[in-house]
This record gives sequence, C-alpha cells and structure tokens, in this order.
Amino acid sequence: MIRPPLPRALAVAALLTTGLLATGCGAEVEPAAKNKTRTVTVSNCGKDVTYTRPKRPVAYDVSGAEKMFSLGLADRMRGYVMNKLGDPSIKGSPWREDYADVERLGTERITREIVVDARADFVLAGWNSGFSEERGITPALLQKVGSASYLHTETCWDYGDKSVDVTPLEALYTDLDNLGRIFGVQKRADKVVTGLKERVTALKKTWPEKGDPARVFVYDSGTDQPFTAGRHAAPNDIIGAAGATNVFDGLDKGWTTVGWEPVIKAKPEVIVIIDYADQPAKDKIAYLKSLAGLKSVPAVKENRFFVLSYGDAVSGPRNVKGAERLGGYLRSVGR
Repeated sequence: MIRPPLPRALAVAALLTTGLLATGCGAEVEPAAKNKTRTVTVSNCGKDVTYTRPKRPVAYDVSGAEKMFSLGLADRMRGYVMNKLGDPSIKGSPWREDYADVERLGTERITREIVVDARADFVLAGWNSGFSEERGITPALLQKVGSASYLHTETCWDYGDKSVDVTPLEALYTDLDNLGRIFGVQKRADKVVTGLKERVTALKKTWPEKGDPARVFVYDSGTDQPFTAGRHAAPNDIIGAAGATNVFDGLDKGWTTVGWEPVIKAKPEVIVIIDYADQPAKDKIAYLKSLAGLKSVPAVKENRFFVLSYGDAVSGPRNVKGAERLGGYLRSVGR
C-alpha cells in the first residue's frame, strides 16, 4: 500500500519551517526557496535532459526500485513494476519494508498502459529491460503522454547513438548521482556512492597477491545455449571487483546467449549461478553437472558453484554486496 498522503503533507509543512525537508532514512531535499523551478539538467545516454522534480515516479524491476530506495525515495514513488521471477529478490532485499510500502503496479513487464493508468510523470528503466521499441514503450512515446524517462546507464551502450560506454559499476554510480540531482537528494546520493566505492576498495585489498585471476562463467539459464553475462552486464564488474575474470568479458554484449563450446574452451574455475523464481539454483547446478561436455571443466570437476541472487546480479546498489560475497567464496577456495 502507498503511505497515506495527509500525514506526510503535515510532516512536510512542519519541516519546511526549518528550511530542510528530510525524507526516507535521512534523504534531504533542497528547500524550495533555493530551487524555485525544481528543475535540473543531467546527461542520460549522452543527451542532456532537463527534468522537473518528479511527483509520481515509477520504477521498473529491482534495478529501478532499489536505486530509488537506496536514496530514501520510497515515500515519493507512485509505484514499481516487477516480474514475479524477481520475488525472491524482494525477500532478500535490505529494502523489504520499502517494497511493502510502495504500490506494486504490475507483476510482469512494464507497459505504456501501466504508466498512463498510474499517471506517472517519470519512469526509470533500462533499454530493452523495460523500455522497448518492439513493445511500444520508449522515452519518446512516453514523452507524448506526459512522462519523462531515465534510462539505466548500464544499457546506454545499446541505445541511441551508442556513444556512452562505461563499466557497469561506473554506470551504477552515475545513475545514483543523477537520480540524487533529479530528486534533490544529492547529499544522500554522494554518501551512498562514496560508501559503495569504499567497500570496493576494501574488497580489492583481499585479492591474492600472486597468480592470474580466477576464471568465472556466469550461468543464468538455457539448455541448447547458455544465457550469460557479457562485459556490459553487472556481473562482469561484480566478478572483477571480487578479484576474478568473467570468461566472457570480451563479449560486447549485456545479457546474451553463447554456445557451450566456448564455455568448455574457457575452462572456468568457478560457475556463478543466477538464482530467481522459475528454477531453483540447485536444479541448474544439477543440469550443468549432467552435461557430458562440461565434465572436463574445472568448476564442474571441483564442484565450484556460487549462487548469486538476481537482486545482487542486476544493476543496483546490491552489486557490491554480491562482489563481497563472491570475493569471500573465492578466498575460501584459495582464489
């Protein structure tokens, strides 16, 4: 359920007399007197976009919802949309209470109809992960119905003129910084980003001093062809921050399919299993062990499988937690 508007309005009125508005876990909004128009211009996917501070924002999937939640913006959201496959990620999220308090507007993909019905004035999603030309929900089309859009920087490599190509973690930091500016919670965003960067720096100090990084293969799903992560997907940087190497970090893709032969040839030492609702991780592991071609792969021979929650694997503030957990596992097996 959405939090009742009246108590929040009263709280806003009281706090404005002090010249500072605090929302959700200490997020501070710049007083209206210092920003009368409440507009800000940020660069999104290589274009300068001017936003009026959103009043009815909608976020898609874990990536969108948790970037908002981490900035203390839950009480300003109109709602979020998330496929039911992501439900286990909600249970394991540090923002479980925010998920419970913010209205869930859909349990499949986000659509233009959902946006219109919600009278959303801002939509946060990724290109081909929410926004889609094929499904008729693009920033240009939403603009026609009065809704601004922000695309996850992680997906900009495949959008527009494709001029923006940054690593997944840098993309995460960029999004948090931009959202902080758009919603007037820059101090909160600075604190969140600084904290994440400090944790990554601390994690790097645990890397082995000698030897090549461990080779890691990401297995999301797939039988005829495995669905995995290329260099534009968050697991590429999660693995890198943990002190290892994604065997497909040279693949100029985000989430994509590959053949089994390249996996066998890469000889991964560890296989990361992405865990979500449709198939338990243990079933995926059992399937990989059943493939005759993989029996020579070191990860399979040594039974080195690491389960990564979908919520930790998609672009969002939980990426660093995923890297820390993977780093701990790698150290535990001497890598």
